Amino acid sequence: MNRKTLVLPAVVGLLAPVLAACGGSDSGSKSGDAIVVGTTDRFTATKAAPAPLDPAYAYDIGPWNLLRQTVQTLMITPKGEGQPVPEAAEKCGFTDSGNERYACTLREGLKFANGDPVTAADVKFSIDRARSIKADTGVFALLSTVDTVETQGDREVIFHLNTADATFPFKLSTPVAGIVNPKDYDKNKLRDGFNVDGSGPYTMKADVKNDELVDAVFTKNPHYQGTLKVNNDKVEIRSFADADAMGAAIDKGDIDVMTRAMSPEQIRKLSNASGDGKIDLVEMPGLEIRYLAFNTDAPSVKNKAVRRAMAQLVNRSDLVAKVYGTQADALYSMVPATVTGHSNSFFNKYGDPSVSKAKSLLNKAGVTTPVKFTMHYTTDHYGPATKKEFEVLQQQLNSSGLFDVSIQGTPWKVFHPTMQKRQYDVFGMGWFPDFPDADSFIAPFLDADNTLNTPYVSNDIRKNLLPESRRQADRLTASSSLTGIQDIVAKDVPLLPLWQGKQYVAARDDITGAAYVINSSATLQLWELGRGVSG
Repeated sequence: MNRKTLVLPAVVGLLAPVLAACGGSDSGSKSGDAIVVGTTDRFTATKAAPAPLDPAYAYDIGPWNLLRQTVQTLMITPKGEGQPVPEAAEKCGFTDSGNERYACTLREGLKFANGDPVTAADVKFSIDRARSIKADTGVFALLSTVDTVETQGDREVIFHLNTADATFPFKLSTPVAGIVNPKDYDKNKLRDGFNVDGSGPYTMKADVKNDELVDAVFTKNPHYQGTLKVNNDKVEIRSFADADAMGAAIDKGDIDVMTRAMSPEQIRKLSNASGDGKIDLVEMPGLEIRYLAFNTDAPSVKNKAVRRAMAQLVNRSDLVAKVYGTQADALYSMVPATVTGHSNSFFNKYGDPSVSKAKSLLNKAGVTTPVKFTMHYTTDHYGPATKKEFEVLQQQLNSSGLFDVSIQGTPWKVFHPTMQKRQYDVFGMGWFPDFPDADSFIAPFLDADNTLNTPYVSNDIRKNLLPESRRQADRLTASSSLTGIQDIVAKDVPLLPLWQGKQYVAARDDITGAAYVINSSATLQLWELGRGVSG
């Protein structure tokens, strides 16, 4: 197979996927009719997080990608991306000029996978349930602009918002707004374990060992009604301990598709392989970002000058070059460069890295150097290059003589709850947007009930700029408010953006639809996959 480029509809200024043929062994997985997809995402039920797949709790890309296959939402991002379109709904739209009343009509005859009818009351139950449980992940904050949910008959749902929110259709496309059956989900508590039920394109059967989901089989839902064309009858997602194990599995033909997170070395190897192999590498635009977050109440970084000095020292270009190469780009705002409303606020304020400027910031604030603290990162959630990334950051800060930074890696199941308890002063995080809009790179971190549980508060952002931005249905018109938010973040540095990454999928050459199996927000779209003829 020769190297080729697929020209697909662009979204928010992103490039189309690139498909490259790469080396491998004979095509075809060993799992029968199911298309087998590998991932390094881990799905664990713990005492602190016993309900990893409850739509009212889950707020991470891995669990969300399981939910999107099974739990249907009123709206969905279309294949070509852009504005969301009705999914479980027949039609939806604002019914007032102020973007404060949003009405949806359900599809006629809509059913859950068990055959029960889906009604407007079920939609109200699902939305009200997530809002009232208020899980500590903060996912309910996506519904923060909902005041009340009204039903009219079995098919009409009306959302009365407490403030204008032009992004609300996007929020109705996220799993927290997924429609669940009151027979399966308690109104007042989360559903523990790995059972998932809904009206989406698939049903799911989980294989669980030691409170961890190791394999999930998705079978086509015969009752599904929606916009999606399901190109297969069965897909299996298999979780691997690391990228090397996943790579070995696709080489042997044990899996058909390899998704996140491949290592930079694997991507380079597949990209540079000869064009007569059996594995294709698909390069896609992405909105993944990485950043440092701060507990701004912690003594080591409470002084704003310390965080500003770090912003003045971090060399993003050097970091990307040493760790990710052409697979990522330096990022100077929490909003990616390809999203409407982006501003290079950090570069505008700090310019190129400078030890002398960082030293001046600390001296003027009376900060004793070297400033000592530990930077924390997760060892098993954002890919195998995370450790090297933090080693480079550590070297950049310590070589200035202004910092004495140590680094510590921790598994995600420990890292995440510890972070939320504010037990880390400085920690590294990644983010895949809830939807492709600047709001999704701002509100989850800076609004009330944010997912980081950060103590940082900017009243100007929460009370003025963020609401102003949401009043604008034309997102270009919202750019002034969005730029103001990004400038405040650069000034106060509660968050320090690092880089924006591309996305990659590897697929055996008899698999079709690989170029669409992940969209720019890293949403997994298993229904796009099919099995064709090996090349």
